[in-house]
This record gives sequence, structure tokens and C-alpha cells, in this order.
Amino acid sequence: MQSKSFDGLMLKKLVEAGLTWLRTNHQVVNALNVFPVPDGDTGTNMLLTMTSAYNEIGSLGHQSAGQMAAAVAQGALMGARGNSGVILSQLWRGFSRALHGKDTIDAQTLAAAFAEARDTAYKGVVRPVEGTILTVSKDIATEAALAVLDSDDPLVILRRCVAAADKSVQNTPELLPILKQAGVVDSGGKGLFFILEGMLRYLDGESLELALISVQPLSAMNLENALDDVEEGQDWEVVVDFRPNSEFELQRFYTHLESMGTSIQVGEGDGMYRMHIHTPLEKRYEPIDYILGIGTITKVAMENLLAQMDEVGERAKNSKLELAAIEPGQIAVITVSPGPGLSRIFASLGVAAVVGGGQTMNPSTKDILDAFEKLPTDKIIILPNNKNIILAANQAKEVTVKQVRVVPSRNIPQGLSAMLHLIPDGDLDAVARKMTSAMESVQTGEVTIATRSVEIDGVTVKEGQVIALLNGKLAVSSDNLERACLELFEKAKAEQYELITMFYGEDMKHPDANHIADLIREKYPNQEIEVQEGGQPHYQFIFSIE
Repeated sequence: MQSKSFDGLMLKKLVEAGLTWLRTNHQVVNALNVFPVPDGDTGTNMLLTMTSAYNEIGSLGHQSAGQMAAAVAQGALMGARGNSGVILSQLWRGFSRALHGKDTIDAQTLAAAFAEARDTAYKGVVRPVEGTILTVSKDIATEAALAVLDSDDPLVILRRCVAAADKSVQNTPELLPILKQAGVVDSGGKGLFFILEGMLRYLDGESLELALISVQPLSAMNLENALDDVEEGQDWEVVVDFRPNSEFELQRFYTHLESMGTSIQVGEGDGMYRMHIHTPLEKRYEPIDYILGIGTITKVAMENLLAQMDEVGERAKNSKLELAAIEPGQIAVITVSPGPGLSRIFASLGVAAVVGGGQTMNPSTKDILDAFEKLPTDKIIILPNNKNIILAANQAKEVTVKQVRVVPSRNIPQGLSAMLHLIPDGDLDAVARKMTSAMESVQTGEVTIATRSVEIDGVTVKEGQVIALLNGKLAVSSDNLERACLELFEKAKAEQYELITMFYGEDMKHPDANHIADLIREKYPNQEIEVQEGGQPHYQFIFSIE
């Protein structure tokens, strides 16, 4: 295809192509997780951000390129999730600025748009880190500026920018040592590459549906959130564990499964594969029959997703939170919580609204905004409780007329510690400062199962081991849950603190949590130990040490 400019409708098609190619490959992006913990959601965050961006223009007819880009940027802004999604929305914001008042996008305009995208994204991050999506955006803009000296065709500019993005992504481990330690490239940069590559593949007439297959470790498969991805007509979830025969070809396997259903995931470990798929009622046995022909099945699980959704809805009605009643002029706190038990604790401490989310599903800018826009006060404090939600919280702050302060809590214990200093009738800035200061007095431990083998910060981890993080850094790996918890407290110097609160996850039974609490009490007899139901997914424990 040869073209000297792209109009608004072509930009719409390019955005759709970028979205489609990212959707096809977002699990590849998710797999590029530095820490071996079950929260590799960069691809999902970017996909949901792009989906929101496209939804804003999906019904639009003829528009100028500038108008179309502005709508994309608005959709990305409101749908932005996680740090990667927020930075992606800033890239679109800058891109649209350069197109303001433009009917079409020629080569010069495209190069200028990539430059403005880079500048806006860098300005939107307080401390930019190289070796990330920001670096990739910078290298794209640099290549665009060089390419426009050689060609006046925007297709040529895009082609060279895609190549530059690919090269930049491959170089990210050289700029960010933690990536090299983990043996991965930057996930956000890879997501940006897929978006641009999707646009180029569309212009070249190439397929946008054939995935670059990436098999994730069995322990990293996030099947708990299956209900979030249920599509109309895909009413049954089928999970099959099997050992394939010697002629097993992964790409052919995926292609066959795509004719049976959606939400396909494949995990692998020690020669064993696990296949996950959503199918219509009449096709629910097809994946099983197919796998019988290519290997030996060891386990099959089937669930009626519609029935599960009904149960979830019923539980939600029966567990309504008693949130603080806010009067005009009072301070309202909005908190993000990953589990029902933690939500109840936050509610008991006086929060006005709880936004569901955490490690594996970051709320969007709009989710956070909607939580406080209708409250009868203009004094708002947001507790993100996750380092990957802080940018979205700050973005919500920028798109409202209310007085909003973001207390940058990076985990649940910090958020709970901050809540103890809420004074509803106090001065907004004074309370926000006090809450921010209070976060520094608490240490946080998190215990989960390693999703892959890696060595980071001197800690050697094997897939499937119990691992513990202390204040966000990998601290312990062990084959034993009890031992991992005790080693974590040694690293935290728990004997120097007074109170240890244990928030156990959704897969942990109360008696089992109490058993581990008793072991901790035995080793730390002078510390007060409390056990609380957290209900968070994936993490057996979140510990607050204060």
C-alpha cells in the first residue's frame, strides 16, 4: 500500500488493528513479568486501555484525523489501567495534541505526533526510568525524525518506527538491570511494539489473528478471573491437564482450539500441559476429544460459567459493605482492595468507597473517578494500595473539579496504617500529610507461589516454590510455607516491632492460618499476633509488621 497521508477513518482502522494485534498477543506481554509472582498483567492492562480507546471511536463515522485522535486519547484516558495503561494513555494524549486541527496525517505530522507522544509520556512520570515503555517511545520518535528526512510517505515512517520499537524492546535489559536478571524484556515496551506492529500488519494486508504463541508456566495461569472474560455464548469453562505425544505442535494446537471457543490459555511444567478454554454448551466436549487424539489426559475440570456468575451475584448481594456516610465538607476516602475481607476491614475504618482490584486486575481511571464523583463532598483522599495503581489514581485526580489528594500507598498494610489517621472533619492537606507519614512506620510481607524459575537480588527461585516479598522486594524462597513465613520475619527483624497482622488469602483456610500464627507466636512471644481474613487471590498471606 502506498499513501501520502492517513485520514480520520484510516486512523480508526489503524487503532482497531493495533488493538486486535495486542489482543492476539497480550498473553505474550503478560508473561514478561520481572518477579516470579502471579501478577503479570501488563498485557491485560494495555489491552483494556486500548479497548476503551477504541470504544470511544467505534461508532464514529467520518471525522478529521485530529478529531479521531482526540477521541482515542479521551477513551484511553478514562480506561487507563496500571502504570503501563496510564503511560499508554499519555502517549495517545501527546499523539492527539500534535494532530489538533489536522484533517490528515502526512509523514511530517506523524513524526511530530510520535515526538509529542514521547514528550507527554515522559512529563507524566515523576521519575522516568529508562529501559521501559518510555525508552521505546523515545526511540520510536527518534527514528521517525530520521525517517521523515528520507521519505514523505507515512507508511515508510511507520515501517521504520516498528523496526525501531522492536530493536528498542530487545535492548531494554541493557538499560534496566532487573530485566537482565529476570531474563525478560520490558513488558510495556513490548505491548507498544505490538500495537504499532498491528497497524503495520493491517496496512501490509497480513493476519492480525495468528498469535505469537507463548506458553506460560502452569503456576502462572490465572484461571480465577475466568468470569471477567466470559463472552456471550461461551458458557462452559473446560480445563484439561495432559501429556502430549512426540508430534505435538503448539501452533497447530492453538489453531484447532480457536474453532471451539475463546479465552484460550496454555500452561506447561515438567512435560505436563494445561489447556483452558471457554466454549458454548454444545462444544464443551470437543476440546477433550481433540486432546485425546494428541496425548494422554490426566485430569479434566468443567464448570458452568453462567451458574458461577449467578452465585457470585448472590454472594455480592449478601455481603454489602457498610461504608461511611459522608456529609458535605467532610473528607471521603476511596480505597482499592483486592479481597472481600480486606474491604470489610477498610469499611470498618471509615472509607467512603471501595474499588475492587489489586495485583491481577488494576482498576481504571474511570473506575476510581466513578467511586467519588457522586459523593456529597469535594474533599477526596485516594489510597491506591498498589504501586501499579498510583498513576491511575493521579490521573483521576487530574480530570475532576473536586479537591483530590492521592496518598501513595503501595500495599494493603500501608493503606490500613494510613486509615488510622483519618479525621473526617479535618483539614484535607493536613490529613493527607499525616496519612502519608504514617505509611513509613509499617513493613509489608507478601507470600505466594513462584510462577517461574529465576534468580533476582541473590534469591534463587524455582517454579512452584513458596516465595516471600518484603516491602516489594524478593526476600525468601522455600519449599515449605511455614518456613518461608518464619524466614520472612527474620529478614524483617520482627522482634523489633510490636504487632504482626496476618491477612490470609481466599485459598487459605482459617485453621491453617491459625496454625502458622501459632508458629510465629512461639518464635516471637513478645509480639502481638492477629489473624484476619483478607480474601485476596493468589497470595496466601499479606503481613503487616508495625
